[in-house]
Amino acid sequence: MHDLIDFFQANAALVFANPIAFMAFAVLFAGGGFIVGRYFLTERIANLESRIARRDDEIEALKAGRKRKTEELSLIPIKGISAIENDGTPLLGKWPDRCRPGTLSAPPRQRRG
Repeated sequence: MHDLIDFFQANAALVFANPIAFMAFAVLFAGGGFIVGRYFLTERIANLESRIARRDDEIEALKAGRKRKTEELSLIPIKGISAIENDGTPLLGKWPDRCRPGTLSAPPRQRRG
């Protein structure tokens, strides 16, 4: 910034002698810089807008999924909540600790005759 001030102080006579040419070049360079900067930042702005839109879509999908999960009942049977007692099959690979009366622990052997 100090270099720019020094430049204008050193060339003040030239700027005052041709103020219209100085203003024309200032407007051209400022406008050109703005256009070039806008061109390079347009891609970045579009990228950020698409990321925001994608996150909004993901948030809406998650909200819709959460509503659907609370409305649907679970299809996984839970032994303590079930209205029908079913002791015939163990849950999740757990075998009962006691032997049931009347049932065999192994299939019956066939007689060979």
